[in-house]
Amino acid sequence: MPESVRDVASVRFLKRRARLGLRRSYNSLVPALLITLCSVGAYYFSMLVLGHQGPLFAATSAIIALGFSRDPRLRRVLEVGLGCTIGIALGDTLLHWLGAGIWQAALVVFLSVLLARFLDSGAIFTTQLALQSLLVVLLPIPAGGPFTRSIDAIVGGCFALAVTLLVPRDPRRAPKDDVKLMLGELALVLRECASALSYNDSTTAWHALVRARSQQPRIDAMRQGLHGSVEIATLSPLYRRHLQEVEALAKVMERLDYAMRSSRVLARRLTSVINNAALSDVGTLNLAEAISECASAVEELGAAVADTNPRTTLSHARDSLADIAIRLHPSKLEITRMEGEALVLLFRTLMVDLLEVASMDPADARALLPKL
Repeated sequence: MPESVRDVASVRFLKRRARLGLRRSYNSLVPALLITLCSVGAYYFSMLVLGHQGPLFAATSAIIALGFSRDPRLRRVLEVGLGCTIGIALGDTLLHWLGAGIWQAALVVFLSVLLARFLDSGAIFTTQLALQSLLVVLLPIPAGGPFTRSIDAIVGGCFALAVTLLVPRDPRRAPKDDVKLMLGELALVLRECASALSYNDSTTAWHALVRARSQQPRIDAMRQGLHGSVEIATLSPLYRRHLQEVEALAKVMERLDYAMRSSRVLARRLTSVINNAALSDVGTLNLAEAISECASAVEELGAAVADTNPRTTLSHARDSLADIAIRLHPSKLEITRMEGEALVLLFRTLMVDLLEVASMDPADARALLPKL
C-alpha cells in the first residue's frame, strides 16, 4: 500500500475515533457530574460528620456503585458494602492468626477470592472482598478501628443509591433504545436471509447467521441493564408509576432474545437449503418475499416500541406480522420438498416470537399460523 494511502487511512481513523470520543464525553456529562458530586459528598460526610480520617473508601465506593455499568445499582451498592465488610473481617481474622507479611498477604488474597466466588458471582463483590482483605494485612489499622473502612464504603453506597433514586432519569428511555436497536439488527438479519434466497447465495445466509450470533452478548447486556431500570422504577418515587411499562419492556426484550435465537436457526438452515437446491424457483421467490416483508414489519415494530415515529403504531406493526403469519404454509408458498418445509417451520417459530414481541398473546399468535 502506498504511503500516501496509509496516511489518509490513518487520518480518517483518528478523526473517527475523535468523533466517537467526543460523543461519548458529551453523553457522559451528566453522569460524570453526578459521580463527582456523589463521591466528594460521601468523602466529606464521612470526614466531617463521622469524624473518619481520610475516608477514601467512601469516595471510591460511591464511584464504583454509580459507574457506567449496566448492572443494577442496588446490587452494586450491596456488593461494595458487603464485600468491604466481609473482606475486612476475613483479613483481620487471618492477620490475628498468621501475622503480617508477604506470604500472609498472598494467602489472604487467594482465600478471599475463593470465598467471594463461593458466596456470590458478582465481580465487584469479589474485587472488594479481596482488596479489603489485602489492605487489612498490608496497611496500618485506621484510628477508628478496622471496620471504619467498611462504614465508609456503606456511606458511599448510600450516597450512590440516593442519587439513583432522587435524580431524574427516565428508566424507560434506555430499554426502548435497546429494543429498537436489536429489532433493527434483526431486520438486517432477515434482509440478508431474503437476499440469500433471491440470489441463491449461501454465503450471504452465512453472513446473516454471523450477524445474528454476534448480537447475543449485546442482548445479554441489555437484559442486565433492564434489571436496573426495573429497580429504579420500583424504588424511585418519581418513576414508580412507570413500573408496569418497564416490566413490559423486560418481557419484550426476553421475547426478542428468543426471536434472535430463532433467526440464527433459520439462517443456519437456509445455508443448507441453498447449498442443496431444495427449493423450486417459485418457492424461493415466495419465501424470499415473505422474509423481506417480515424484515420491514420488524423495522415498523422497532419504531413503534421506541415511539420514534408517531405514524407507526404497535397495532399496525402487529397487523403486518399477522398478514405474513397466515401465509406460512409450505403449500401456500409452493414448497414441496422436506428440507424446504422444515425451513418454513423454522420461520413459523420466528414469527410467533415476533408476534409476542408485538404484545400478542402466545396462543393467539400460534392460532394465526395455518394448520399443517
